[in-house]
Amino acid sequence: MKHFLGIEDEAFIRGKAPMTKKEIRILTLAGAKIESTDVVCDIGAGTGSLSIEAALLAKEGHVYAVERKKEAASLIRRNAVKFGVENLTIIECEAPAGLDRLPKRLDAAIIGGTGSRLEEILDVLDERLKPGGFIVINCITVQTLAATLAYMRKRNDYIYDTVQVQVNRLKKIGPYDMAEAINPVYIISCRKADV
Repeated sequence: MKHFLGIEDEAFIRGKAPMTKKEIRILTLAGAKIESTDVVCDIGAGTGSLSIEAALLAKEGHVYAVERKKEAASLIRRNAVKFGVENLTIIECEAPAGLDRLPKRLDAAIIGGTGSRLEEILDVLDERLKPGGFIVINCITVQTLAATLAYMRKRNDYIYDTVQVQVNRLKKIGPYDMAEAINPVYIISCRKADV
């Protein structure tokens, strides 16, 4: 079955767990530059929408979805079955605990939630990310944005760029189409320098 980047939000099995919306997912995955043999981790995976799409891109690689909430981990399992994804492992833990189960040579890491442990998580990922690999952080709060930028400024082995994305979708209201805003997100894509 062919996979086109940007699965519709409605196609995912949803619960109360947060889900990265389609437009943000596309930009996040583009920032991670995932290839077919890549090994990727998705921290704070929520419903698994990013994990599923990453696994479909890395058909011959593997994706590790790290999620602390049982209900969300269950949704990731159900979505993996729905989309026929078999190259996905769920690690149920609160990061950075459990990240020692990740392979030592990651090609890319995506961070959607950190539970206020961002710097510790980045330190662990840095040890496991291979030269030339990418870390992409989706920041909903300005505190996470500031903390990520401060961390990356201290480093001289990462090149990063940041984009703020505000998406509006048109919603049909009677005979009219009205803009419905999706929360703005800062996407920070960080490339680790080659050795």
